[in-house]
Amino acid sequence: MKTILIIEDDEILRSNTAELLELSNYKVITAANGALGIEKAKEHIPDLIICDIMMPETDGYEVLEALTADESTKYIPFIFLSAKTKHKEVRKGMDMGADDYLTKPFDEVDLLSSIESRIEKSQLFLNKSQELNAKEEEEHLKDIDQLKAFFHAEGKVKNFKKNEVIYEKGDRSNQLYLILKGLVKTHIIDINGKELITGLYKPEDFLGFTSFDKSIPFNESATALEKTEVVGISKEYLKNILQENQKVSLELMNLLTANLSEIKNQLMKMAYSSVRKKTASTIIRFAELMDKDPEMAIRISRNDLAANAGIAPESLIRTLSDFRKKKLIAIEGRTIRILDLKALQQMN
Repeated sequence: MKTILIIEDDEILRSNTAELLELSNYKVITAANGALGIEKAKEHIPDLIICDIMMPETDGYEVLEALTADESTKYIPFIFLSAKTKHKEVRKGMDMGADDYLTKPFDEVDLLSSIESRIEKSQLFLNKSQELNAKEEEEHLKDIDQLKAFFHAEGKVKNFKKNEVIYEKGDRSNQLYLILKGLVKTHIIDINGKELITGLYKPEDFLGFTSFDKSIPFNESATALEKTEVVGISKEYLKNILQENQKVSLELMNLLTANLSEIKNQLMKMAYSSVRKKTASTIIRFAELMDKDPEMAIRISRNDLAANAGIAPESLIRTLSDFRKKKLIAIEGRTIRILDLKALQQMN
């Protein structure tokens, strides 16, 4: 049952109008003056308000102005009921936001028709607003998985052959990437011309984060270690999305922080571990990134293994030969298969 508030200082008219509406299956609340009407509107939040204009202390215009300024009552349909019939008075009421203007004495059919149409229109507006709010809620990203789905849906897919460069150090970092398939290494060349792998990235990893300032160049190169597919989104576009999704921004920050910690640990191992430990850890790491069972062969170049381990290719080759003799690994051409995972994990 819809609720209607009648604000009218004429007791007889107020009572008669209330009786008419109650007979038409409306719940009716009444107020004898404008000030009381404002209080009851905010207290009960009716479905529609009928209000006289000429009232002492607080007139109908002031009532409408007060209710329009309040977020809880601003969208309630509002009908003026007044003896004022001049065009400028009608126009003033409508310009202030009234939904209709009926003159006294009013026709019962006209009043009921106006009430019905205004409530119906208000309900349609409410339903539409709820649909829009629901749609906006759906469009908001809630977690990293939805961010990845956003990349899939909105990004531009690029394919790279094995050893093909995705971006080079010094290139402008206008794009951010999500790896769909394949394996990618990021790398730099040190002052001695030796390649150093700074990171390894597998499917569902993000790639290319430097800064959201598109003028900042990449500080490392990225190359596909095998046939690779990535999807890219412009940094400016993603920045706008993340500004509207603080939870996802925080999750992404945590993810990138974890990546930095992993890179730091890798660099520490490169700096202080023995050649045997570095080699064993690198073989295991490549197997994990390629999502291979430890007993399955991995195909990776000796140079990439050496660059990731931070050792000279010659030292790597000698160590691999030693591992093969001790039956820790099997080597067939350019492929390596782990035979004793536990021994490699315990290598010092």
